[in-house]
Amino acid sequence: MNFKHYLYAVAMLATLGMSTTACDDDEETAPIENEDDETKGDATEGATFTVSGNVSGTWAAGSVVGVTGHIIVPEDSSLTIEEGVTIIFTTDGVGTNRVPVEFEVKGNLYCQGTAEKPILMTIPEEERTTANIHNAEHQWGGIVAYESCEEMLIDHVVIEYTGGEVIQGSPAASAGYYEAGDDIYPQITTNNPNGRYVITNSVIRYGQSDGIYMMGGRGIIANNIFAGNGYDGEEAVNVKSGCHVDVAYNTMYSPNTNGLKLSSGGQGGSRYQAEVTAYNNTIINAGWRRDGEKGGSIYVEENVLANVFNNMMVNCKYRAQVPSWDDPNNTDGGFAYQSTIDYNCYVSATTETDLYIAEWEDDGEIVEGQGIHFAWQGYTYDHEDYHMAPSEAQMELEDGTKVTVTVPAVDSHSLIADGTEFYNPQFRNYDLDGNKTSNVIYNDNWDFTPTVNLQGAYSGNASFAQPHFAANGLSVGGKTYNSPAVGAWFGRYAAN
Repeated sequence: MNFKHYLYAVAMLATLGMSTTACDDDEETAPIENEDDETKGDATEGATFTVSGNVSGTWAAGSVVGVTGHIIVPEDSSLTIEEGVTIIFTTDGVGTNRVPVEFEVKGNLYCQGTAEKPILMTIPEEERTTANIHNAEHQWGGIVAYESCEEMLIDHVVIEYTGGEVIQGSPAASAGYYEAGDDIYPQITTNNPNGRYVITNSVIRYGQSDGIYMMGGRGIIANNIFAGNGYDGEEAVNVKSGCHVDVAYNTMYSPNTNGLKLSSGGQGGSRYQAEVTAYNNTIINAGWRRDGEKGGSIYVEENVLANVFNNMMVNCKYRAQVPSWDDPNNTDGGFAYQSTIDYNCYVSATTETDLYIAEWEDDGEIVEGQGIHFAWQGYTYDHEDYHMAPSEAQMELEDGTKVTVTVPAVDSHSLIADGTEFYNPQFRNYDLDGNKTSNVIYNDNWDFTPTVNLQGAYSGNASFAQPHFAANGLSVGGKTYNSPAVGAWFGRYAAN
């Protein structure tokens, strides 16, 4: 897919969509309003209408939909959104305390855009400014797929300006998913361990919190662009227990903390051990918008079974981090010892970051750092809490038997820039040395295709390199979607 042409189409769609909204009331596209207690059915192609409350049926191709309050796809119902639909969420909120508008998916949701006519979920045009990218006053609440949601498709969709604060009266807070006063809405949330979710060919950008936060489900997250996700401590993709997910061929530009945060936190009951296979992703400038020792590309914790390989990290603050890496009994610490985090490429450049890390607090004490202000310094920094050499450890089984297991090294075969070798892939169109690491604006003219073929990516058939859904796929909306095959190169694109 040509993302330059794709994003150009998105920009044109936004302009055309807003002009359609301005139609006179006596035209064929006159607004049709539905009350909160009614269900909106099928819409005429190209129609302009406003909605709040329950929604289902089909929003026909080319429609412009104004969302004036929370919208809910009821349990046992479904909503299909066809190509070219523009959905404009009010930022006025709901009620006197202005609860951010939430897209509640309790049934099923099928967003079926195309490369030529993607679906756009946004805010009013006059509010789409750089100043409002991480401004909670000008953002909506995001898509929340509730535990009753069995399946969801997000295909060729642009989701932007999302991340309103979860406050008292927020539906997700009332449901116990998020905590009022402490949390910010991710752009997409899932919460059904038995659900099926495909998010592909989409752009998820300029939200205050995580791009995708998976608390449950089987998922394929592939061929997307994430840009400027998170304001203070958030990631592009965040996975918890109750998930089996393939994350592949994504571009993750300037996430606040990590491109990937993989955890099995909350494991127990219906929340089975999280298993994630993440490969052929390109992560750029991750972690530099967050102070301190955390953040930077990939963070793996709390007993997740994570196979992370053939990814390319570009000017990120740190390489993969795994706390308590040498204690397989510590399910609150590092990854499951069967994991593989290796065969990745960490690219650096002469770019000096805006964030100079000289020291940080550790358990209340000031710890001197190494003056990390280049990516390669973060890649080579040997933090004792995230040391990644191989080790042998005693593993206690459920019956009390103790066995010796080998905890694998992290990145033992990876290419890691060290200040003398930068592993510059010489992208077709991206100034690796000149672009600021703190920038959040994605330029659709960039082309992250390498022109230098860096050797060392994994090309074998070991079990760790087998995606969950490449062979049998996931069935969503009566169609089977398969995870893309592993590419024997680093990052999203093969050298050309």
